[in-house]
Order: sequence, then C-alpha cells, then structure tokens
Amino acid sequence: MSIEKNNATKQWRLPAEWEPQSMVQLTWPHAKTDWAPMLDEITETYEEMAREISKREPLLIVAPKNVGSTVNYQLSTINSNDTWARDHGFITLVDDQGDARLLDFCFNGWGEKFESELDNAINRRIYDEGKVKGEYVDCLDFVLEGGSIESDGQGTIFTTSCCLLAPHRNQPMTKAEIEARLKRDLCSERVLWIDYGHLVGDDTDGHIDTLVRIAPNDTLLYIGCDDETDEHYEDLKKMEEQLKTFRTMAGKPYKLVKLPMPRAIFDEGERLPATYANYLILNGAVLVPTYNQPDLDAEALKLIGEAHEGREVVGIDCRSIIKQHGSLHCCTMQYPKL
Repeated sequence: MSIEKNNATKQWRLPAEWEPQSMVQLTWPHAKTDWAPMLDEITETYEEMAREISKREPLLIVAPKNVGSTVNYQLSTINSNDTWARDHGFITLVDDQGDARLLDFCFNGWGEKFESELDNAINRRIYDEGKVKGEYVDCLDFVLEGGSIESDGQGTIFTTSCCLLAPHRNQPMTKAEIEARLKRDLCSERVLWIDYGHLVGDDTDGHIDTLVRIAPNDTLLYIGCDDETDEHYEDLKKMEEQLKTFRTMAGKPYKLVKLPMPRAIFDEGERLPATYANYLILNGAVLVPTYNQPDLDAEALKLIGEAHEGREVVGIDCRSIIKQHGSLHCCTMQYPKL
C-alpha cells in the first residue's frame, strides 16, 4: 500500500520519543564488528544499558547468537556489520487507531563510509520473524538514518543540512526534493533545517541527535560551547543563533536549554565526538551519557531531568561507546506503544 493511498484514510504521524513505548532494540557488539579490540569493555556498557532498559520495558536484542545477558530480553539471531540500531532500525509512524507503519529506509553506512549490507537487512528479518508489529513499508530507495531526524510528534521534523545534503546520501536530489520526501514519508507538516553544528570526530556528517533534541513544552536542548579557544565554538554559536529564530507551529519561540560541552576526550590522539545530547528517553526514565567529568555530568543530568520532568534520570558511563564515535541514543531504537 502506498503512503499516498494510506494517507487518504489515516492520519499518520511520527511520535515524539517521550511518548509511551512498547520496546527498545539493541544491536549487540560481537567479534566481527569494529568493537573487536575492546569487546569486553563495550559489552559491559551494553549490559548496563540492557539492565536499565529492561527494568522499564521489553528489550529486543539483535545478535548473531545468544549474548548470555542476565536481563530479560527477546533475541533475534541475525548477523550485523555494526551496532548502531538508531540508524539502521525502523522509523515507526502511528495513527490514532492504534496502528503502526514500519518505515524501512536505506542505511548505507553514513554515506558509504562503512560496510552496511548486513545492517540494512535487519529490519526485514525482524519483521518476518514477527518481532515488530505494524505494516512494513519499503522506503529503501531513500537514505535516512534515525539519528538524523527529531520529531515533536505534532508535525514538525528537525534535521541538519550538513547530514541530509552530504555526499553519497541521496544525490542528485535537491534540498527541496529531500524536504518533500521527508514530509511525505514521515507525514509531517514542516521541516526545520539546522545549518550549523558539527562535532569533531563525528562519522555521521552531523546527526541532529548529537546536537539538538526536542523535549516536551516546546523545549530544545542543544549543545553549547563557551570556550572561545575550542574548535567547536564558532559553529555552535551560529547554531545557537539559528535556533533562536525557530518558531513553533503557533508562532512562538522555542524554550532553549543549553547543555554543556564535555571537555575534550581523545583516543590515540583523535578527539572524540562526546555529547550529552545523545540521551535515550524510556518509559519513566532518561538514560544520559556521562564521561567521568563530575561537574559537567551533573549539570547535564540536571538540565535533561528538568526538561523531561517526572522521569528518573540515570547516568550511563559512555567512555567506551564514544571510542567508536557514538553514544546511548545511537545504540538504540525505540518502538512506540500501540
């Protein structure tokens, strides 16, 4: 069934992440991923994530074999190139009748930077196994990663031009054509493009979930930088100024909350793209990345907790995940409650 035909009878939307969830997916590290040199370390972090998720909602683990975790989960035995479920996972639309559409977009390793054939096949496999509920929709002619978009659940999609217009994504499509495709497939009324902001060491060309997150009450949490000597300073200031120009559907400014920038973290001389914006919202909780920087970690936990009032705030040490240039949100994909 085409998106156009289905839209004639149903009001589909991309829910906000803080809406009730039915499940979270983790794609588990294994010896044939880039995690191989530090497999024990990253597995310990994934175990911690899995424990916190499974306390609050069902957990689906995609892995080549049983991972031996002590937490409660369902397993889908599938091989993978890597572990970034946010970017190869389904993007799920819902309607007011309790139905879902599982949009399967093309994942091509962030613009053909990395092998992705196995990851790109995961969605169809878990659908065929009955691990996810909803109508499967083939969107594989369009490259789109879950980490590159944010939704307020009310018809606004936030994204970054540096990612969606990056080479080897959807060329030769123009910005206008890409926006039209986003509005059609995601059933959104508008797209707000962020033109600045990039973290050194980021492989994604500037995913929005490392920079700006939408929260309840028309709140935007964003990464800021007050250190004029930091290489991020100028670009993040420009991003901040652009966010001030954004307006809600009702024409009002967004409430802006500036998250701190972690002090520079290096691995073998390479600066890593550490960010507090890459947090994960769960039923009743928010998992927030920490980096063994007690003052900044505490500030980030406080600000994120205030923006998501009523949820328990749980810090997860992400110094392992950041070595492969990601964090909590990148590792996970939530599915809305139907």
